[in-house]
Amino acid sequence: MTTELEGGRSAPANGRSVSVKDVAAAAGVSLGTVSNVLNRPEKVSEATRDHVLRVIDDLGFVRNDAARQLRAGKNRAVGMIVLDVRNPFFTDVAQGVEKRLGVHQRPLILGNSGQDPARESTYLDLFEEQRVSGLLITPVGQVLPRLRRLRDRGTAVVVVDRRTGTREFSSVSVDDKRGGRLAAQHLLDTGRRRLAFVGGPRGLNQVKHRLLGAQEVVDTVNRARLTFVETPTMDADAGRHAAEQLVALGPRRRPEAIFAANDLIALGVLQGLTLAGLRVPDDIAIVGYDDIDFAASAAIPITSVRQPREELGRVATEILLGVIDDPANPRVRDVVLEPELVVRRSTTG
Repeated sequence: MTTELEGGRSAPANGRSVSVKDVAAAAGVSLGTVSNVLNRPEKVSEATRDHVLRVIDDLGFVRNDAARQLRAGKNRAVGMIVLDVRNPFFTDVAQGVEKRLGVHQRPLILGNSGQDPARESTYLDLFEEQRVSGLLITPVGQVLPRLRRLRDRGTAVVVVDRRTGTREFSSVSVDDKRGGRLAAQHLLDTGRRRLAFVGGPRGLNQVKHRLLGAQEVVDTVNRARLTFVETPTMDADAGRHAAEQLVALGPRRRPEAIFAANDLIALGVLQGLTLAGLRVPDDIAIVGYDDIDFAASAAIPITSVRQPREELGRVATEILLGVIDDPANPRVRDVVLEPELVVRRSTTG
């Protein structure tokens, strides 16, 4: 027995769940077409896709993802592990990922390692148990063996915001050495010679490469020097504490400019210097990194090295989807995007 729907379509009236067969019959299409609409929408014409989706909505069809994944041995979801979900940089990268996955009707499961290798390992365990189809990761620990295991079990892997140093996995990153050079050169061009780099931990690739790029430029200028102030984390609290240390050095020894490893640290430095009664940029100039929205809207807008955040997520997702769609022929790619210096009042007054 069936119940008539608007437009002449009908739905089961015996209380059972609507099936894919019911959708196909009501839409007048094959089971394969309904399957493509649900799983590979790009293979179906827009008109057919819209028609089937309207029927699905009319019938109240809800697909059983758990059963489907059990049969297929794979979850359509993509897992992502970021270093710090509190940092708007990673929020914007994840947004780029989510937008691209949405086109392919794939959900995103976001994990936050908090720069803690143990938490990172917990999320890797979870994503392996969930049999996600793909993983995007900004690593904090030594995870290559785990990534190899995931890959060998059928999960596509792409590394985000750092290079792997191997030809095993694709990666999408920004040229952090160039970003460091841009920041240091700008500070030197303003006439400052005593510079400090604030960031950490030292082992993070992003910190290491930004510092290295800045040091390369400073080494070419007579009487210029760069002091490294290592922080335990990459947040505003770390920036405030670093500013207090530098202020305590006194006017003759403290730096004339600070290059912060990210904008959250730069915001903390700005607050610490302001509380100490120092003027930015007259007494000390500040450059941040990432160019998050808060950098431009700070009480003193902060000069920052801009990273193409959403593009980073989008490109990484496109590469990941390519591996998912053709696992037998994975093409390892190492994509490096370019940073850009955005000059504001924290360095120019």
